[in-house]
Amino acid sequence: MAVNKITWDRVGRVTEPGRYMYTFGWLTITAGDLEIWKQYPNAAFTLLAHNVEPNAFVGEEFHLGAFDITPEAPPPFTTH
Repeated sequence: MAVNKITWDRVGRVTEPGRYMYTFGWLTITAGDLEIWKQYPNAAFTLLAHNVEPNAFVGEEFHLGAFDITPEAPPPFTTH
């Protein structure tokens, strides 16, 4: 199963929390999401679909889930 991730650049570096229309549907961005992006501008959030209304189509509404602060970086090298 593929996991869709989204970055601050992809959403146009919005500066206010709110509900925004994108090509894939409506995305709700919270103040907390923006705080993470301000601290980690390259963070990639998991894009999660949900229905707000009982008759809404699956995939019309999205919110941000877990995030990766360094999506392009290789895993850290550790020794034991």
